[in-house]
Amino acid sequence: MMESPASTQAPTANALSERLRERLSPAHLEVIDESHLHAGHAGSNGLGHGTHFRVRIASHLFTGLTPLARHRLVYDALDDFIEQGVHALAIEAKLLT
Repeated sequence: MMESPASTQAPTANALSERLRERLSPAHLEVIDESHLHAGHAGSNGLGHGTHFRVRIASHLFTGLTPLARHRLVYDALDDFIEQGVHALAIEAKLLT
């Protein structure tokens, strides 16, 4: 039996973390796959992973930016993951204190 393309291409929390570390050099980063909480909902791929993520991030690059601008930086860094099946990002983009 062949694996479905979604199962081999579903984004992982590690892949998102790696990208955010490369692009935004965060001082704090947590990426949590919450896909299992959305089973049967819009955007679910039926696998229980790879579609819904929570990102908690703090970066010096956020200094002087509005919350919307901080979110845009995160979305821009992860843009190609959206094309790979990420349906939702819950972003908590904090300033360094």
